[in-house]
Amino acid sequence: MFATLRSTRNPLLRLFILMTTLWLAACQPMGSGGGNVNAGAAVPVALLVPSGSGETNDELLASSLRQAAQLAISDLNGVKIDLRVYNTGSSPELAAQMASKAVDEGAKIILGPVYSGSANAAAVAVASRGVNVLAFSNNTDIAGGNLFVLGPTFPNTANRMASFAVAQGKRRVLVVSEQTLAGEVGAAAIKTAVTRFGGEIAGEVSFPYSQTDVASAVPKIASRVNAGGVDALFLTSDAGGALPMLAQMLPEQGVNPAVTKFIGLTRWDTPPAAMALPGLQGGWFALPDPSLNERFRQRYFTAYGGAPHPIAGLAYDGIAAIGALVKAGRADALSRDALTQPSGFVGVNGIFRLRPDGTNERGLAVAEIRDGQVRVIDAAPRSFGGPGL
Repeated sequence: MFATLRSTRNPLLRLFILMTTLWLAACQPMGSGGGNVNAGAAVPVALLVPSGSGETNDELLASSLRQAAQLAISDLNGVKIDLRVYNTGSSPELAAQMASKAVDEGAKIILGPVYSGSANAAAVAVASRGVNVLAFSNNTDIAGGNLFVLGPTFPNTANRMASFAVAQGKRRVLVVSEQTLAGEVGAAAIKTAVTRFGGEIAGEVSFPYSQTDVASAVPKIASRVNAGGVDALFLTSDAGGALPMLAQMLPEQGVNPAVTKFIGLTRWDTPPAAMALPGLQGGWFALPDPSLNERFRQRYFTAYGGAPHPIAGLAYDGIAAIGALVKAGRADALSRDALTQPSGFVGVNGIFRLRPDGTNERGLAVAEIRDGQVRVIDAAPRSFGGPGL
């Protein structure tokens, strides 16, 4: 049924890999950003998108990001945004050039780019000029200085799920991960989160990213679970990779999901067919506030006649944060201090806030799969300081 394991099968996983590998390890953005704006004047905002790379997916993504930003601007009451779009392709060098050009032309803040290498290069290029960059990446390794990442991060999801699991008595966790960059980053996030919230790492099983190796890993996982002392399996895999095989084969090896809870670091509701897998029944995973996300999707469809790209909402979030800060009347509305205000912002996926280290924190719901359907069992918080945060 699942003949191969390919990271390119799932566009979200493919995007994660691109966003986490195309970064400039030798460069670090510096500075905190000035962020001053003129009261009553339109705020010049640069949007850096991956158009021009020659890839169809990049063109679709660029269009969706631009439209989501425009939708957000239309929702601002009393705040004027002068949105200026710059095409960076997938080239870090071009991203740096476009970031510098945008600031030369008056941009007070930069949204984007998507890919980590380009985001890092853009931030480095404008760091000395007091301009902050809100990138659409989820790679926390590039965060810091004048560079903030808006994308959902593994540490944020791991924290939400670990805190919930431990509170529900699922304290002894076996980490199951594939030997890929995403798998390694995810496994590290899980181990840190479980320990942080008072749980115990009962072991770890990792495997190379191939069908044969997954099949070989299943008996090892089952043996460890059946030996006792494991309350839950925390899986880094998604439906485009090893998850379908694990969810099918582990119950066949005697791992009972009703006893040993399956917990996901990734979304398990895409594609919908994944929710019929035996091992995922009763399993837990995190997702953005469903009501707010669906409202955005409907409004986007009404405005543009199609569905938004999965990460298009990040452009909306960036504009929403800028608008909220400008509306508050702060002269330094786009400075580090303003951007990292503890109360955060409300975006298309719920509440979020930017951290001083350049990472982000997002309010997530916890869902359970029951009879092939998603059921929210712990709602996303509506303010910071609530459950899971």
